[in-house]
Amino acid sequence: ISEQQAAEPGEVFCDVCTGTKLKALKSCLVCLLSYCETHLELHLTKSGLKRHQLVEPVEDLEDRMCPEHDKPLELFCRTDHTCICLLCSVLDHKTHRFVPLMEEYEEQKAELLKMDAQVQQMIQKRRLKISEMRESLRISNDAADRQKAEGVQVFTALREMVERRLKQLIEEVEDQQKAAEEQAKDSIKHLEQQISELMKRSSEMKQLSGSEDHPHLLQSFRALKAAAPTKDLVEVNIRPPSYEGTVVRAVAQIEETLTEVMKKAKLKLIKRFAVDVTLDPDTARNDLILSDDGKQVSHADVMKNLPNNPERFTWWTNVLGKQSCSSGRFYFEVQVKEKAGWWVGVARESVNRKGRGSLSPQCGYWKIGLMDQVYRASADPYVRLSVQSPYEKVGVFVDHEEGLVSFYDADNADHIYSFRGCSFTEPLYPFLNPHSDKKVPLIITTVSHTENDPF
Repeated sequence: ISEQQAAEPGEVFCDVCTGTKLKALKSCLVCLLSYCETHLELHLTKSGLKRHQLVEPVEDLEDRMCPEHDKPLELFCRTDHTCICLLCSVLDHKTHRFVPLMEEYEEQKAELLKMDAQVQQMIQKRRLKISEMRESLRISNDAADRQKAEGVQVFTALREMVERRLKQLIEEVEDQQKAAEEQAKDSIKHLEQQISELMKRSSEMKQLSGSEDHPHLLQSFRALKAAAPTKDLVEVNIRPPSYEGTVVRAVAQIEETLTEVMKKAKLKLIKRFAVDVTLDPDTARNDLILSDDGKQVSHADVMKNLPNNPERFTWWTNVLGKQSCSSGRFYFEVQVKEKAGWWVGVARESVNRKGRGSLSPQCGYWKIGLMDQVYRASADPYVRLSVQSPYEKVGVFVDHEEGLVSFYDADNADHIYSFRGCSFTEPLYPFLNPHSDKKVPLIITTVSHTENDPF
């Protein structure tokens, strides 16, 4: 037992062992018994037993024997799809197609392994699909939680804003009401003083009118008449304050704030599609200077000796970004502060790099800029843009599916201009043109996400 293993539950044990059953090494299809290493030795040494067919240890050896001829099942009938013995092959199955049992076993085992590989592949695909669905659900749940949090944040801020406006309105009305009350109190006090004086004067007049002293009456009357009050009563009237329009003005202020909120919220959503843009030096005309990090471009005084590769612009002072986009949405921002002239936008991959040509949408450019102190969009013809103050940072947004290129004042979220109904059949690249303004560069800036700002 120390040298051989005792049979574990589920393993085939030796049929000859008494006491502790050892693990079987082989089963004999003739003897219909299983043997451990010790009891197998006779089958390996005795000439008569050597002819017995040994197989890997199996249980239910009777099932490996032909029930009709009591012979080992050595063949497989492909006609009846059953295991048969040698006698069956010459008697009941002599016209059938049959092959050695081991050959059919190997073929079906190979097919089974192939089927199992397919099943494993199907399982893997479904697990991958489940993983994708769970990830999609996680992203969806995160987006929902984020949206709910943003909604709570925005509407809480709106509620607080409305409450502040209401408080201001009440305070304004109460201040006016208080001022009117103070004015009325002062006027009433003044009128009461006048009444007191008039009553005193009336008493003196009554007393004088009852006097029989003629000279005294005549002399006193002149003094009473000269001291009589002449102030018109109208002068002390009060005009109540007008509250008309107070609520309308407060609501108008809220409406104005909401408009600002909507603008900022829309641009905030757009900024989620921000891409990290760097300029491609192989496309820059040879009188442009690019910063080492590829974020700035300005015009130089001299033309550099650079290879005239197919990507390089030779007429216009243009440069493209390295990053392209063929689908979906993307956004980037360019600082144009203090520039006397510039163009910013996107260009399709196949734009003419060598000739003069037009920089219009028909030629593959969608852009806005400043030229000759006039802001304009490069529609055909150009569209003059009305601005309240010079732009300092311009945001560029592209939506392939909507065929849309929009421009925004990135500092105050104002919409500047949109090209609509565009057809994008090839990749689009960020496009910058600094004109011949040598002093100030165009700068691709990092897009800031003000997550904590509800407005």
